[in-house]
Amino acid sequence: MSPEETIEKFKLLGLSEQKAKETLKNTNVSKFLLAGLNEVNVSCLPAGAGMLIYHLATKIKPQIAKQLPFVCEYIENGKLDSTLRVDAALEYLLSHVSEANIDNEAFEKACGVGVVVTPEQVEQAVEKHMAKYKEELLLKRYRFNSGIVMQAVRCDLPWADGKAIKNEVDVQILDLLGPKTEADLAPPPKPEKKGKATDGGKKPAKDNSKATAKPEKAEIGGDIGGAVSIHDLMKKLPFHAPGENFKSDGYVVTPDTKRLLQEHLKITGGKVRTRFPPEPNGILHIGHAKAININFGYAAAHDGICFLRYDDTNPEKEEEKFFVGIKDMVEWLGYKPYGITHSSDNFDQLYEWAVQLIKKDLAYVCHQKSEEIKGFNPPPSPYRNRPIEESLQLFEDMKNGKIDEGEATLRMKITLEEGKQDPVAYRIKFKPHHRTGSKWCIYPTYDYTHCLCDSIEHITHSLCTKEFQSRRSSYYWLCNALGIYCPVQWEYGRLNVNYTVVSKRKIAKLIDEGIVNDWDDPRLYTLTALRRRGVPAAAINSFCAALGVTGALGAVDPTMLDAATRDALNLSAPRVMVVLEPLKITITNFPSDKPLQVTVPNFPNEPEKGSHQVTLNRVIYIESTDFKDQPEKGYRRLTPTQTVGLRHAGYVIKISKVIHDSAGNVVEIECTAEPAESAEKPKAFIHWVSEPVTVEVRLYEPLFKHKNPEDPNEVPGGFLSDCRTDTLKVVKAYADASIKGAKVYDKFQFERIGFFSVDPDTNEANPLGSAGGAARGRAISSVGAAHAACLIRLAFAIPRYALRGYVSY
Repeated sequence: MSPEETIEKFKLLGLSEQKAKETLKNTNVSKFLLAGLNEVNVSCLPAGAGMLIYHLATKIKPQIAKQLPFVCEYIENGKLDSTLRVDAALEYLLSHVSEANIDNEAFEKACGVGVVVTPEQVEQAVEKHMAKYKEELLLKRYRFNSGIVMQAVRCDLPWADGKAIKNEVDVQILDLLGPKTEADLAPPPKPEKKGKATDGGKKPAKDNSKATAKPEKAEIGGDIGGAVSIHDLMKKLPFHAPGENFKSDGYVVTPDTKRLLQEHLKITGGKVRTRFPPEPNGILHIGHAKAININFGYAAAHDGICFLRYDDTNPEKEEEKFFVGIKDMVEWLGYKPYGITHSSDNFDQLYEWAVQLIKKDLAYVCHQKSEEIKGFNPPPSPYRNRPIEESLQLFEDMKNGKIDEGEATLRMKITLEEGKQDPVAYRIKFKPHHRTGSKWCIYPTYDYTHCLCDSIEHITHSLCTKEFQSRRSSYYWLCNALGIYCPVQWEYGRLNVNYTVVSKRKIAKLIDEGIVNDWDDPRLYTLTALRRRGVPAAAINSFCAALGVTGALGAVDPTMLDAATRDALNLSAPRVMVVLEPLKITITNFPSDKPLQVTVPNFPNEPEKGSHQVTLNRVIYIESTDFKDQPEKGYRRLTPTQTVGLRHAGYVIKISKVIHDSAGNVVEIECTAEPAESAEKPKAFIHWVSEPVTVEVRLYEPLFKHKNPEDPNEVPGGFLSDCRTDTLKVVKAYADASIKGAKVYDKFQFERIGFFSVDPDTNEANPLGSAGGAARGRAISSVGAAHAACLIRLAFAIPRYALRGYVSY
């Protein structure tokens, strides 16, 4: 049938030509709509029934598609005469999907077939509920939300016509209030605006939700836009309720489904169960943060539980530090696993099930090499039809170490969506396992293990990234082939970030080549690196929430994470004064014979959050860039002819002498100071330190030059060739002494510079000096990274220094 002929058939149902053309673009809806047209006599359909056939085609799910003729017959006979009844019919059929025969009486009762709601019934129901809201109606008059009454009536009379209910509500409101007055017709009063300043002049807190995410309208079955929090986002996801797996698109129903789901509900108590199943062969990266938030967040938002399951089926690459690191990162993000499990916990059961598959002729031992079965269209295995007993014996030999590594695999008899045939279930590896020792020399693959462990743990929602969509058929096939509970797999788009790599193999290469120091190098986007850089866990969670949940594959710019981090740290990182490139200033007329103490607020816009004391003495240090001997036009800081104010100190300084070394470099400036109240107002106020501690500051730039360093079209020489050579700058800076008490991961905002975090490799090996003598210090990083006695600077939004990095002190 040509597209033109199909459009004409669709128009017979009452669709406009434009609607018919749009419908034709949707393959599934078109398929069901044509099937429905074949089941009815269009010329004999009751009025409006054609659009009910269309509604049916848009709503029916594949697992009940065989019942389409049954529903069409009820529509044609006028028994299902509204979308409300059609929806009820589909709901009933889904709820009884595993039953061989339909109970017509129960079906008609569920759909309200034959139920007639009279105008008198509608009138009485509206009167009943209007009486409950009479006082509110009289108060608010026509600004009352009448939808509350209509919804209540709908609950009493589920099969009443919606228009009839609305008309009756409108009539009774008119009877009660009379015609609308001028006051009713006037625009509603605007809410009172808040003043520009509150709480004694303090600016109101900024609504960070606008900066982090613009929520989108969610559509059922569509992408879910960003939210302010993970909890809010997870509440928006249109996933199935526990025990209603069969209502999910693509779910495969068998005669055992109903029994298995009933048993499943008894075990879980109807609670949501999810799991986060990382492989313990590397450190988690920013992409895993999204998976952690979705799996743990969905369970938390629905009062469920989430397991941390180590998918430890490859003993070659697993290390203890990765097990510990994964758990640390999950907990750092604020989640506590309900239980910690391992795929290896189930090795015995997985082996027994593999034997069952062979006995059912659903798996076989194959001797093809890995290179022979790679790709999407390899030739069928010549061993596919070998006798069951022969495969059983060979599989036993594999288990007992009688066959060499690479000489045999166990393969399942199924073709995946992507065309890959007979995925491998078991392979031989003569490597001891960290938990089972040398008990096994055969290990299950992800394709085999994943769904079976989900079933064992009675997972309700198996949430994974989009690349596993092609494995969904094997997921359902394997559980059903073994006659065990089958969870539902839901996929979402993975999180990719530009200007970085997250592949474990590629990060290991960067470490081996000495380009970065380790998995937690602040230039990376592993979670340990982000934590070391100073990015708060709350910022990462907000970042993930703002992204929403979508099936689309794409990448985001690091600035989006930077914005979320900045929003978090603006509220939590106290301000301190640190000079990265010190220039000595001597105040020749210092107004005291001993040092003065200056009070500096931790959060200038929120003084109630406390303050700290800094010393002001005859010698201070400013940034070398805050002075110019020969300034350009528009320069607003210190010059031989221009004064500048000292932040928080209440003084304005003026140059009396500039001292140079033999090479002509400025080494010291002598100034006079005047109280700010009596001095001419300066063009700028700058930060400064006096009697400081010495800190090591590490400043980082992005590691890669291009947005997609792994793209051969963008970087033909490979990702290693795209690495910058100048991504780390280490400086010895001066900080006010209040910073000395900081602990590892404490964060600060260095005034006029950026955010910094105390680095975990801070130690006492590097002595820190004050201007007057040695003093012990520690390391701080500019929310970026740091080492012994250092601070790391955060890699974002640093106004004067367009560098990424961290600092130590």
